[in-house]
Amino acid sequence: MINPYFKAKDFVLFHGDAIELLNQFDKEDFDLIFADPPYFLSNDGVTCQSGKMVSVNKAKWDKSQGFEEDMKFIDNWLKACKRILKENGSIWISGTLHVIYKIGYLLVKNGYEIINDIIWYKPNAPPNLSCKYFTHSHEIVLWARKSNNSKHTFNYERMKMWNNPKDKLKNTDKQMRSVWSIPLLSKSEKEYGKHPTQKPLELLNRIITASSNENDLVLDPFAGSGTTGIVCHVLGRRFIGIDNNKDYLDLAIKRFKDEKTASLLFSASSD
Repeated sequence: MINPYFKAKDFVLFHGDAIELLNQFDKEDFDLIFADPPYFLSNDGVTCQSGKMVSVNKAKWDKSQGFEEDMKFIDNWLKACKRILKENGSIWISGTLHVIYKIGYLLVKNGYEIINDIIWYKPNAPPNLSCKYFTHSHEIVLWARKSNNSKHTFNYERMKMWNNPKDKLKNTDKQMRSVWSIPLLSKSEKEYGKHPTQKPLELLNRIITASSNENDLVLDPFAGSGTTGIVCHVLGRRFIGIDNNKDYLDLAIKRFKDEKTASLLFSASSD
């Protein structure tokens, strides 16, 4: 295993290719994996951001290499994740229609069992500019366990009691349903800059709280600006993240070192 790019107590970041690094971890190391892989959306189109027309292109890593190569890439990292996931572990994967159905197919093909498909509804999603289709206002987050024999962690009572005033779809004391209303990033979450696909703290707060316990080891193979790790740090989970971009890893380190991290997480859940 290569040396970490950054290491603190229970918070470790590696720089490099995700699949190459995943293959260096010991078998059945991790209790939980959250993956926010490339969506292959950088197709020279445009979108609306803060009232302005901007390019959808993010970087080379988000460009499609064609159907066969994209499928091969997804298959390879899913295989690598399964090898290092504990027998009773689970994996969450976020994506849009451009990639999530490919991922779902390959999850099943590789022997995972899909538990839920969560609809992350974005009440403040930007409008589409072409006016030729419905506005994209949600992402799908798949939750799967390693196999149909796995006894995955689900903190049912904690999720039943979850209270976030911003989520008009969740009633306290009622079972949490599979549609979550969570706004896009708040200003405070972008204080040091942001990753182009950065996820809200509240989304990861729910995921990690629901499907792991204190001191569990959590992996994010496409860590970006470190949202998964920030939430793990606050919730008392051990975290390992991988990314191939040092700028994003540096952003993750700044966020980790910020003493306001905990208050940001709780304000994201209660403002």
